[in-house]
Amino acid sequence: MTPLRRLLRSLAELIISLLVASLIVYGLLNLLPGDVAQVMLGTNADPAAAAKLRSQLGLDRPFLVRYGDWMTGLLTGNLGSSVVSGEAIGPEIASRLAVTGWLVGLAMLLAVLACLPTGIYAAVHRRRARGFAVSAASQILMSVPAFLAGILLILLFSVTLGWLPAGSYVPLTHDPADWLRHIILPVCALALVQAAVLSRYVRSAFIDVLADDHLRTARAVGWRLWPALIRHGLRNASISLVTVLGLQLSTLLVGAIVVEQVFVIPGLGSYLLDAVSMRDLVVVSDVVMVLVALVLLITFLVDLLVVLIDPRLRVTADVEEDQ
Repeated sequence: MTPLRRLLRSLAELIISLLVASLIVYGLLNLLPGDVAQVMLGTNADPAAAAKLRSQLGLDRPFLVRYGDWMTGLLTGNLGSSVVSGEAIGPEIASRLAVTGWLVGLAMLLAVLACLPTGIYAAVHRRRARGFAVSAASQILMSVPAFLAGILLILLFSVTLGWLPAGSYVPLTHDPADWLRHIILPVCALALVQAAVLSRYVRSAFIDVLADDHLRTARAVGWRLWPALIRHGLRNASISLVTVLGLQLSTLLVGAIVVEQVFVIPGLGSYLLDAVSMRDLVVVSDVVMVLVALVLLITFLVDLLVVLIDPRLRVTADVEEDQ
């Protein structure tokens, strides 16, 4: 299969997945028991107000018509307005997604920078006490929820030491130094758990690398162990690492929702939880669909990146096509 055909097939799978996901998201929210307008306004709402909101939301129209209008709005960027605040949803999601993007991106970068040396060290010294200690520490950190890590970091660095603020957010454009002071704790709370998870995969991948013949050959011709691991083993280990990174990015998006609440960060997660508490189902459907689209897009990009990294997948595909 040529790279272009593989790309087109992956794009087709992405589009189909997005369509199916949109049907599920919109369908489930519209299948909630009871009158949606009554739920949004409360059980004691005036019937006339409920009827007006029902007409405003177009709930008196057929499901496929409403779904088509919603999808058209998503594709054109017109996500409608919040029923509670009356503000446009699209610009609000864009501004909050930028905040969440910084949080998730920096957390993943920090997790990768931490997991590579710890994972390789644990693999090289797996039969020694220090390697076992690193593996045990990562196993323990894996069981710590991100919100609990955030609370512990606040207690240590904000309450006890007073070095960093315990919450709130300062935009990067206003004051970069103050932005960094406010975002470093939530980033570390997310990265701490992810680094522990990724280090386990790095350790497993490099244990396999240590048993490969090409590494033994490099050692036989005079390469030192660590340069040989970096030069010959990092690319082989990166295949499994990239795959896991794609899965963990999706997990980070979910974890960011809770961490944003702990640190009072105005990101996409806090916007979603506020909409749920206010029963603003229009905002809920839009934000959930944006999150689903991000997860599917990350999966799509990871699949393409794995093919680029591992030439064996392209060779296998070409052989299957010839047969």
